Amino acid sequence: MQRDPWVLVSACLAGVPCRYDGRDAVTARVRDLAQHGEAVPLCPEVLGGMPTPRPIAACVGGDGAAVWQGAARVRSNEGADVTEAFCAGARAVLAEARRLGIRRAILKERSPSCGVREVWVDGRVVAGMGVTAALLKAEGIKVISEEAFSSQQSAVSFKG
Repeated sequence: MQRDPWVLVSACLAGVPCRYDGRDAVTARVRDLAQHGEAVPLCPEVLGGMPTPRPIAACVGGDGAAVWQGAARVRSNEGADVTEAFCAGARAVLAEARRLGIRRAILKERSPSCGVREVWVDGRVVAGMGVTAALLKAEGIKVISEEAFSSQQSAVSFKG
């Protein structure tokens, strides 16, 4: 039985091969939500115009919140500034959440777009958020990582 979607998810978690390396990061519980019409899979990097595969990218100078404040950037490992693509993709995800009335998102931890508690900054994993996660949170959308969602207790409280 199809249901109305209640959550946005990082597309890679639903099995879409859209990561920088052309692979997915499928999580069975997230994939099942998408297959049953309860989740909308989106990849902010693809929505921002980036190809798959693409050079790996990371935040420089701060996390995603710092990017929105103008204090940090996103750069590929080849040195290209891809901040605008990351921001455009985040805005596209937010627009879709608003269009569908979705107030929750399950996102890929440590991604420069989707990291919820940890993100790559200046070559190491630090506490912080990715560009999309920071925007969604600032706009009142509840975000959780796939790692937190994997526990039954977290999943129940997140959906409710």
